[in-house]
Amino acid sequence: MTKSQYPFCLTKVRMQTLAKHFSGSKPPSAFHVLRVAISDAGVRSLYTGLTASLLRQMSYSLVRLGSYDEIKRRIVGNGVASTGQLLFAAGLAGGLGGVAGNPADILLVRMTTDQLRPPKERFGYSNALSGLVSLIKQEGVKGLYRGLGTNTSRAILMNMSQVGSYDFFKVTLLEHRLPIFDYQFRDGIGLHCTASVCAGFVATTICAPFDVMKSRLMSVSHNANLAEVFTKSLREEGPKFLFKGWTPAFIRLGPNTVLLFVFFEQLKKLWVKKP
Repeated sequence: MTKSQYPFCLTKVRMQTLAKHFSGSKPPSAFHVLRVAISDAGVRSLYTGLTASLLRQMSYSLVRLGSYDEIKRRIVGNGVASTGQLLFAAGLAGGLGGVAGNPADILLVRMTTDQLRPPKERFGYSNALSGLVSLIKQEGVKGLYRGLGTNTSRAILMNMSQVGSYDFFKVTLLEHRLPIFDYQFRDGIGLHCTASVCAGFVATTICAPFDVMKSRLMSVSHNANLAEVFTKSLREEGPKFLFKGWTPAFIRLGPNTVLLFVFFEQLKKLWVKKP
């Protein structure tokens, strides 16, 4: 995730966990949350928790992407992988990434929402490393894995929905002409970008409920369980709460998915051409 996309990550988490903080009868939009953040604390506040985001990329993203090819190689060997094998490898890699990145996810959720909390409820993490130390001191090693179940489930679904839906859209667009524009895609950048955007949309939608629950579980310091948080949120906000923060999540994930697969496709072509 680039620095320019980080404000949407911050906005997404705030919409998922602190909707009651914003006035009005309707749930706040992503741009309303951004505007309030800037007016209350300036543009620099949009990058609160950036160090936690970087730590997350170096743990969650590194493990889920780095282990995928190795898992696939061990499952398939030198043969051609089936769709089921690809999805299994992607899901397993995503689960490993979710476990590795869980502590950083907790820090990210807490640091991005700290400014909007009452003073007595703030965590006060100055950066990711000091936050990690404080988290272990105050909640023990067990605190590093708060919300692990929902976070791992989200990570598994994210990898599976990104990889699986990308391949589906890529094949479908290659085999069928677009009826409205009477256009036939060829295997190139245009196809990869279009399939990636569609995959980002699918992944954002499928993972949204788990992302919301993960953020809400990680944002508290007391021992709240999944059932309690879900029941309370459903009673007070209705089922729509499961998709809070969808817009900034897609604005962030869409470009990431495009870059991920465009570079991946180009690297594959270079590898095939390699003598």
